[in-house]
Amino acid sequence: MGNIADDTQWLDATAQADLVARGEVSARELVDGAIERIERSDHAINAVVLKWYDRARQQADVIDSSGAATAPAGAGSGDRPHFLGVPFMLKDLWAAEAGMAMTNGNAALAAKPPIATHDMTLVARFRDAGLINVGRTNSPELGSLPVTEPIAHGPTRNPWNTSRTPGGSSGGAAAAVAAGMVPMAHASDGGGSIRIPAAASGLVGLKPSQGRITNGPDRDEAGLSVSLVVSRSVRDTARILDAVHGPGVGDTVIAAPPTRPYEDELGSDPGRLRIGLLDTHPLGNFLHEDCVTAVRSAATMLEGLGHDVVLGHPAALDDPSFTSRFMAMWATNMALGIKTMESWIGREMTAADIEPVNWAQAQWAKNVSGVEYGSALGAVVEYRRKVQSWWTEGWDLLITPTLSEPPVEIGEHDATDDDPMAGMKRAARFIGFTPPYNASGQPAISLPLHWNNEGLPIGVQIVAAYGREDLLLAVASQLESAHPWAQRRPTLASPRNHTEEPHRLRR
Repeated sequence: MGNIADDTQWLDATAQADLVARGEVSARELVDGAIERIERSDHAINAVVLKWYDRARQQADVIDSSGAATAPAGAGSGDRPHFLGVPFMLKDLWAAEAGMAMTNGNAALAAKPPIATHDMTLVARFRDAGLINVGRTNSPELGSLPVTEPIAHGPTRNPWNTSRTPGGSSGGAAAAVAAGMVPMAHASDGGGSIRIPAAASGLVGLKPSQGRITNGPDRDEAGLSVSLVVSRSVRDTARILDAVHGPGVGDTVIAAPPTRPYEDELGSDPGRLRIGLLDTHPLGNFLHEDCVTAVRSAATMLEGLGHDVVLGHPAALDDPSFTSRFMAMWATNMALGIKTMESWIGREMTAADIEPVNWAQAQWAKNVSGVEYGSALGAVVEYRRKVQSWWTEGWDLLITPTLSEPPVEIGEHDATDDDPMAGMKRAARFIGFTPPYNASGQPAISLPLHWNNEGLPIGVQIVAAYGREDLLLAVASQLESAHPWAQRRPTLASPRNHTEEPHRLRR
């Protein structure tokens, strides 16, 4: 190979792992290549907030010196890890790794980052899969907004157009993968935070079923949030799901295990499916024509693959009360997150420590009674059952836009002096299609099936019944094969005013 950083930039994680397994490159060369790409392009994107280069090189050297990377895969427990030697990054949000720092996008923590004393179970599983963490990616404070513009670290920019957002809250992860820094990166999703940045950045983003991936030992898998990755290919998503799925100690929600490896769904025939098409906003709200075009085009693609696609969606999506039910849980999560961070820094946090949008939600949550919160939980349970019941009526999948509009300009979700919740209100227009499936617990995937006339990616969301990641991956594989996107690569554009001061939320 020539220059490793250039030659491997657009290879997915599976291809990079294969190079190491065949002895064509070393794990150290892959890591050095990723570091070189980060250093030459992150100044324009701001995707990486913590860099662990020396440790990553040491881990790569251990893999290379042990000979494990090029050992033949055998049967049983001696199999080579799925992604041995492949560079990777963790999201800077609730993903603890023993001995390493994390800020949750918060300025107080960024000033003196706490060091984790233990691993999140998923982080350990990423490591067991052979991935080498080279750093942490930017996240909005506490993951609260669908854009990535924290005061602590500044905005992350979209590699397709750096005046636009890559989405959030896994925006740093998506920007890093879209720019070719690493082939795959950790992401989490409590209201769309895997699917939103995947859609905005031209990537694959699978939100697994609730209980498919453990959130242990610190967080509750019974809540809204689940974790996995953003990636460039369906095969990477299937293979990492194979590597990390399954319950952890003490989990209370556990999805039934798959009947065969998810990788086996790639290229398989799912049969003729009945697919519902939602090409309007179910509440009658704004939906950009680019997003309508994208989802209708995807419907045509699916029909071309032999599936039946007709207008149809769960009636529960038309319920305008869902937003308030969802926000009761969301705001309470903000308050709990602040309380956890207080335990890390050893003092009470104030409005000076927390961004206005999160402080406002936390203060509102303090006035929610136990009975009111219990009622919200009960309402979400009712909503979940109503949404899921649609899949028992002869439907296999639902396709929708992932977002209500193309990636928005940096700064559109700012708080204002007189309205700390301005960003959350702006978010309601941007992300109308993702939160319902956090509440319902169903798997949903965003695929990069369309680009608009401005060259911005427009994602399409496909939703399956609870526990049916296998069907999502089979259909995603069909679409990727028939309408490939790997040849699409961003040209890093300059912001409209590259000399402007870094964006900061106004207090």
